[in-house]
Amino acid sequence: MFKTPSGEEIFVVDGHTHFWDGSPENQSNIHGKQFIDCFYAYHSALSPKDNLWPKAKFEKYSAEDMYHDLFVDGPDDVAIVQSTYLLDFYKNGFNTIERNAEMAKRYKNRFILNGSFDPRDGEKAIEYIHYLKETFGVKGVKLYTAEWNGASRGWKLTDPAAYRCLELCQSLGITNIHVHKGPTIVPLDKDAFDVHDVDHAATDFQGLNFIVEHCGLPRLDDFCWIAVQETNVYGGLAVALPFIHSRPRYFAEVISELLFWVGEDKILFGSDYAIWTPRWLVEKFWNFEIPEDIKAEHGVDLTPDAKRKILGLNAARLYGIDIEAQRAKLRNEAVAEAAE
Repeated sequence: MFKTPSGEEIFVVDGHTHFWDGSPENQSNIHGKQFIDCFYAYHSALSPKDNLWPKAKFEKYSAEDMYHDLFVDGPDDVAIVQSTYLLDFYKNGFNTIERNAEMAKRYKNRFILNGSFDPRDGEKAIEYIHYLKETFGVKGVKLYTAEWNGASRGWKLTDPAAYRCLELCQSLGITNIHVHKGPTIVPLDKDAFDVHDVDHAATDFQGLNFIVEHCGLPRLDDFCWIAVQETNVYGGLAVALPFIHSRPRYFAEVISELLFWVGEDKILFGSDYAIWTPRWLVEKFWNFEIPEDIKAEHGVDLTPDAKRKILGLNAARLYGIDIEAQRAKLRNEAVAEAAE
């Protein structure tokens, strides 16, 4: 729960979290080390000093760590756990839905599980999407178009195999398609995260919501021009939001562009845990004011209403979360824990 300085309770849905294992024991090759080292470099460069983790904890943290950072010390009411498999780099996968589900079982009412698929797997991908729906009841997936798969070093949403998978997702009610379209991670190829394929897929699949994680950075202009014309394209703030600490004016420019083009109803908060923890992000975001010159140039403002939508109301709408019912569950959970 997050309370403003005035005492208002803000409902927070953390739209981009992970429960990964990037430890040396799980790394299959040098690329597994490169990947987690790149994540740690982002963590080290953009976090406040008092929020830096030792490398060993960053590589593999516990379920207790995650629960504490998101819900006890952190402000989250609900967290969406995204899956990123990277089976070419990690023996047991980096962040699979099976690993996430074991963690989520311990903490009822807190987590929404998202799966993933790779259309290059052909019929196995189709079977796996059915498995995700039947076993976990997923409402969303996270797609990594730059993920390696054997000799292939990326794919596009417009590939025929991808269209088959998206058609199946639409028919099964897996409506929230989170796509990593942001900064590259070593050793993945930067161009494989290009945002242009979102345009075609969003036009052709009106029953799906395409949440472009990291709002296309460093391709913000391309993303904005797509999102302004596609009503089912949304922007995720993960990776963009940490600049609120290290480069606040740059963040002001990013959020102003998003508000101008995309609108406050289509922007979603995400901490990108465990690269960053949500407490300082939410606190700084709530207190953030766009500089007057940028505000005047763009004709937008980051109002309290806009902040409420971005921090939780927009994601709650996409995932069908009944906010009052969720708050009641969490109150009952707190009473039960206190009694125990």
